[in-house]
Amino acid sequence: MGAQSAGPLVVGVDSSTQSTKALVVDAVTGAVIARGQAPHTVSGGAGKESDPRQWWQALGEALAQCGDAARQASAVSVGGQQHGLVTLDAAGAPVRPAMLWNDVRPAPQSERLIAERGGAKAWADRVGSVPGPTFTVTKWAWLRANEPAAAAATAAVRLPHDYLTERLTGEAVTDRGDASGTGWWASSTESYDAEILAHVGLDPELLPRVALPGEAAGTVHADHLPLPKGALVAVGTGDNMAAALGLGLRPGRPVLSLGTSGTVYAVSTHRPSDPTGTVAGFADARGDWLPLVCTLNCTLAVDRVAALLGRDREAVEDGGGVVMLPFLDGERTPNLPGASGLVHGLRHDTTAGQLLQAAYDGAVFTLLKALDQLLDADAEPDAPLLLIGGGARGRAWRETVRRLSGRPVVVPEARELVALGAAAQAAGLLLEEDPAAVARRWGTARGAEYEARPRDEAARERLAATLADGEPLLRW
Repeated sequence: MGAQSAGPLVVGVDSSTQSTKALVVDAVTGAVIARGQAPHTVSGGAGKESDPRQWWQALGEALAQCGDAARQASAVSVGGQQHGLVTLDAAGAPVRPAMLWNDVRPAPQSERLIAERGGAKAWADRVGSVPGPTFTVTKWAWLRANEPAAAAATAAVRLPHDYLTERLTGEAVTDRGDASGTGWWASSTESYDAEILAHVGLDPELLPRVALPGEAAGTVHADHLPLPKGALVAVGTGDNMAAALGLGLRPGRPVLSLGTSGTVYAVSTHRPSDPTGTVAGFADARGDWLPLVCTLNCTLAVDRVAALLGRDREAVEDGGGVVMLPFLDGERTPNLPGASGLVHGLRHDTTAGQLLQAAYDGAVFTLLKALDQLLDADAEPDAPLLLIGGGARGRAWRETVRRLSGRPVVVPEARELVALGAAAQAAGLLLEEDPAAVARRWGTARGAEYEARPRDEAARERLAATLADGEPLLRW
């Protein structure tokens, strides 16, 4: 248990790739009263899949760990991993395991859909994003091509957070933020795109309705959960949108998140449309936009390199000219789904610590390169980077970001920002307030501040040249 409560309690849920976390939070002060966490399993091999029923079981376990505090909650909201394809039969049971965001098997379907619907610019103009292999629409196309019986048996299509919200409330509902990562919700019209759905053979009746920001999804009706029946359930959102809420982001403030995947994003008042496909033109959970870039290889890839070298993840060394692009799982940004890791410039005098530092540099460089494309007229060019995610606590990650970005860095004290953002959404619904303003009142973005360092232009140039010259190898 955490602090004592002064106001009504709300629950924020983070259903991620690896686990479900639940926080019970004081809606007025933001104090975390209780927390719980339970793991998920993800399949290995070419596909990345999970049984959605384990998310529900993990939610129950995480809430149970919160004890009596969860039973006193007045509202709840779920933030969930984006892009996942959840297929349900007529009884609401999974037809097959969910295909997760980092499953890049639909790379051929991505290329085909882009070509068949007018090219990358047409997709960006219409949908807001170019549908890479991670997008839900390409996963549905893959399923129809490779498992037609499963596609035919599907009576409902959901995103991961939708699945949990529906089991809580009995209502088929999603939000604009998470829907904007499907590839079949168009940012130009803020609605499902009938032509795209027809093109991929998906009946719109199989999809949940898209609720307005601030609208309730329903109330808790599920049995056997330590939540009060009748508690309000906010519509929820995708994990990145929830983290933006959790930080109380104002337009133009850049965020760099270091986790299993790496992400950079900023809230914008301008609808994004990037014909290169690098920037995903997501909607946020409030009514604005959340241009975002995601990489597949971040902390896990660097940890794997450290393990191969037999070194602690912090045991980096400066110097040397070695370059590493740690694309161990294929890569989303740049769009190289078949890529593997690449090392260039290895010498007799290269040390293991320098090679490990090169892995950090490669992971951070791709994110910073994308950040330059993402920021728009709302952005402050010298604004501090908000550094979040598991990697933000690591000195090697923080110093690499400072050296390669040339920007000041702030590491917020608040952790579990997706769950906090979901809690802020629940509190906003309960108190009839803007959820981002709720999070700002909670002070979630406060943290340690680090001054800007001179940008390491030589390292950035080496990385840029290696990425450009090595692209034919990375496309294998």
